[in-house]
Amino acid sequence: MFLEMTKERNHKLIEVSTDLHQQGVISPNTYVLDLDTVKNNAMLLDEEAKKQDIELLFMTKQFGRNPVVANAIVEAGIQKAVAVDPWEAITLSNANIQIGHVGHIVQIPKKMIPTILNLNPDYITVFSYENAKNISDTAIRLGKIQKVYLRIANDDDYIYNGQEGGFSLKSLKDNVKKIEQLQGIQIAGLTSFPCLLIQNSQPIATSNVKSMQKAKQFLIKRGHHDLEMNMPSATSTASLELLKQLGATQGEPGHALTGTTPIHAIKSLKEKPAMVYVSEVSHVYNNKSYVFGGGFYPRSHMKHALVGSNFQQMKKVSAIENEPSSIDYYGGLDTSEVNVGDTAIFAFRTQMFVTNAQIAIIENLKNSPRLIGIYDTFGNLLTDNVNTSVKK
Repeated sequence: MFLEMTKERNHKLIEVSTDLHQQGVISPNTYVLDLDTVKNNAMLLDEEAKKQDIELLFMTKQFGRNPVVANAIVEAGIQKAVAVDPWEAITLSNANIQIGHVGHIVQIPKKMIPTILNLNPDYITVFSYENAKNISDTAIRLGKIQKVYLRIANDDDYIYNGQEGGFSLKSLKDNVKKIEQLQGIQIAGLTSFPCLLIQNSQPIATSNVKSMQKAKQFLIKRGHHDLEMNMPSATSTASLELLKQLGATQGEPGHALTGTTPIHAIKSLKEKPAMVYVSEVSHVYNNKSYVFGGGFYPRSHMKHALVGSNFQQMKKVSAIENEPSSIDYYGGLDTSEVNVGDTAIFAFRTQMFVTNAQIAIIENLKNSPRLIGIYDTFGNLLTDNVNTSVKK
């Protein structure tokens, strides 16, 4: 999906990744991430967000909750993170990252609420009165008042399969008085997902935004003011102006940090591609070749790979996406004209935290590339082989 754009705008990442694999420094099934480009992307996002007066909370699940990358993003100016689930919140907090938002996609299990509240998140999203009451009860025991977002999910809104939940406008009206009576929480704002989608190379608002706006007006009439409007999905330098027009006060960039939102595959935005996936040709069978898997993603939309033993001689071949129901022991290439042991470079949309891949972090890519660590997709360091210069 992003292969051509990566080759055009960050070919050094492909070259160094190939060298690392051919030297045996990294194994197949490894994402390689260009730390300096991520940091620069974060600076560009922060700069544009400040122009629009929108707060950014960065998402890390796409690149494996990596603590080194997360701290680089903080250094670039985006101070707080959004955690997709409570386990990510704990991982990030252990890396000294402030938690701005948690609970939006994955609610907090009841027995984990004390742990999460003690991380002092700015906001917790709740899907129902019951969730809100559990947060409130725990907050009261801890002597806290927790700010919460109400997730709006109207009956005809756009909700991804496996992410259902939230308040319809009717259930909000039915439940808000009970929520207001909870002493341990404060209604601080609204959120939904996805608020933006990419259509014809442009960000557009989903119906979720109108539902949020209607819910906001309802809450204002009940005396709730200065409400945050958290509008995640497809947050990038190309969408922040639209978010401002829609009334957003917060965006949550994730893929934009690695230059991998859908629009980045089509247009050269300010953010540059910063991540590739490295594999190796395992075998040839029935005129097709197969590479080691483990890190492929069912919604990747990958089309091609670069294959070879050095960057100058790599050739572009068609990739074969696995069926979503399969286990990705291997990935397929629609060619037999390769050599076993060749490096295969992919650049596609991923959610690294649901794979069993590794992630190699590279800095000083342009001048003197250096591997600073290899991690798993939960942010744990796997190697002690840090600060290793890349041989040329």
